[in-house]
Amino acid sequence: MTVEQLISVDLPIDADRIMQMLPHRYPFLLVDRVVACEQGKSLRALKNVTINEPFFQGHFPGHPVMPGVLIIEAMAQAAGLLTQLSSPPRAEGEAQAIFYLVKVDKARFSRIVVPGDQLVFEVELQRTLRNMALYACSALVDGKEVASAEMLCARKA
Repeated sequence: MTVEQLISVDLPIDADRIMQMLPHRYPFLLVDRVVACEQGKSLRALKNVTINEPFFQGHFPGHPVMPGVLIIEAMAQAAGLLTQLSSPPRAEGEAQAIFYLVKVDKARFSRIVVPGDQLVFEVELQRTLRNMALYACSALVDGKEVASAEMLCARKA
């Protein structure tokens, strides 16, 4: 990808702009803001975890814990944002490419995430191959890693 192909990224990117890049909507949009992006390389995004999250009602009553699978999903959404922000601008009327999570490797959880935490997602593009991309992802709270994984995403054919 050449510098000329990249679009300018005005930061921070809020939820309205995120919804222009991702197909997810409430209650499954799990990224609130993008605060840093080096196109084609890395991205940092935020998720403010509140007691109002719908999953806390059943996970777990009296002891709310964010499900690990949703932390993985949030990291995948952050990877999707890096992909969208690193792609050349679409022509008017051109459909947005959709990428699907196809593989998760080396997933690790080192601490629970609870209401009041702010998740910071750090995503690095490791490599691309045809219509697929491999990302190294981590989620931090207060500067400490709470989860990490390698993720492979593929563009819908």
